[in-house]
Amino acid sequence: MQVVKQQIIHRLKISKGHLEKVIQMVEKNAYCIDIVHQLLAIQSALKNVDELILENHLKTCVSDSIKQGKSEEAIKEVMEVLKKK
Repeated sequence: MQVVKQQIIHRLKISKGHLEKVIQMVEKNAYCIDIVHQLLAIQSALKNVDELILENHLKTCVSDSIKQGKSEEAIKEVMEVLKKK
């Protein structure tokens, strides 16, 4: 988990830096399409973080729940998250 956690934090910090850049772009009245391109890149980066976290959750927490006989609860929880996407 530690390696995955480091990857997640690293990717989030990169996204944070990009978001701060977008704020500066808006403040400086940058070209709208350039701002949108940056925002799309941020959204893609965050989607990748979502996938990394979900994959780790499936490999750890869900796997543990299944071993403990709580597969229905684990599946329901994951499905609720996927419905929000």
